Amino acid sequence: MPVRVYRRAAFDKTPPLVLHLHGGSFLGGSPAEGHNVSIELAEAGAVVVAADYSKATEHPFPKALELSFGLLGRLCGLRAKLADRNSALYVAGEEAGGNLAAGLALMARDQHVGGLRGQILLSPMLDPCMATGSFRDGSASSKGCRWAEGWNRYLGFAANACHPYAVPAYCERLASAAPALVVTAEDDPMRDESLDYARRLRQAGVSVSKHVLPGPTGWPASYSGSRQTRPGWGEAIRALFVKFFKETGAFSPQAKLST
Repeated sequence: MPVRVYRRAAFDKTPPLVLHLHGGSFLGGSPAEGHNVSIELAEAGAVVVAADYSKATEHPFPKALELSFGLLGRLCGLRAKLADRNSALYVAGEEAGGNLAAGLALMARDQHVGGLRGQILLSPMLDPCMATGSFRDGSASSKGCRWAEGWNRYLGFAANACHPYAVPAYCERLASAAPALVVTAEDDPMRDESLDYARRLRQAGVSVSKHVLPGPTGWPASYSGSRQTRPGWGEAIRALFVKFFKETGAFSPQAKLST
């Protein structure tokens, strides 16, 4: 799986190591679409490995998740080379990538991979029913069709909708998952399902930090658009990353970013 690596020119001795999964509604996408999020994670002090899982979306579940899980395990063995052997390991993703990140957190819990320190979920696609109030209010018909098409491609057939790794929102056992940062926005169609997942994680005893960014954010372009189209958005989300890294035991120094 092709990857991009983002890191600062100078960073803490043990920076967090983050596997970042871009959005794209399970219809493709690329790390280029997730570039802004990867930059903000790196500016928050992390070494970021942005995975291009787009080819895997040509196949139904569990192809993309299995490849991502294999890469997560590979990163465990490459910590010393990419960051530091004591670096904390995280998964992060927006939209479809947020679904994969949530699924990876459950898999890592069940298979004891690498001591995952946290999961960062940005407007994650979690509910294939697409029937929440925020989805009805915030999605135009063309966008709604895109997400429905993406869910159909990813799940392949209806039975996969019952699998907790494919649809984390339907998972009945969330206890002992990695601490979570859940970020959504007032104008985000996935707002309700994101907040409901955060609530259920917290009820299961998982440490959760949830945030709703004030609108309008221009969602979904807020993640992939230029900084000029979303003034203040980058600073706000970077501050959330820094706080989450600190709360979960990682340190984010202030240093110049190297691209």
